[in-house]
Amino acid sequence: MKIRKNTIATIQYSVTDASDGKLLQKVSVEDQQEFLFGNQLLLEVFEYHLQGLSAGDSFEFQAGSEEAYGPIDPKAIVDLSIQTFAEEDGRIDHEVVQVGHVFPMGDRQGNQLYGKIIRKKEDWVTMDFNHPMAGKDLRFSGKILTVREASPDEIPS
Repeated sequence: MKIRKNTIATIQYSVTDASDGKLLQKVSVEDQQEFLFGNQLLLEVFEYHLQGLSAGDSFEFQAGSEEAYGPIDPKAIVDLSIQTFAEEDGRIDHEVVQVGHVFPMGDRQGNQLYGKIIRKKEDWVTMDFNHPMAGKDLRFSGKILTVREASPDEIPS
């Protein structure tokens, strides 16, 4: 069976930075992931390059930042009061609120976002809400392990 709309493929893969070869993400056989194709849930470039592949097929392709996670959006980098991270008693746990730590947060519309602290000062922190792979040209490589039809309850309505 080939990957097409409403099929689910089990895939092992890695993503590297195309400019320097640095490994950004790796999904091994033990951590293999299932992906539903043809429902606009995946990167368009990812679906395009895997379309028509079957179990046992390998793939490798490069995607520019515009095709992947987009450019870095300066508006997604914001300063927040350090009080945003206060415990119920008003105390700031400075062991937790550190540069490099990622926090789940919500916007005014109720969407969950992940922000990474990139700078910390006494009264505020700068958080980056861009996707971690934004602004990077990426190289995807991997192998298709299985392909199957999605059941009706696996297809979003």
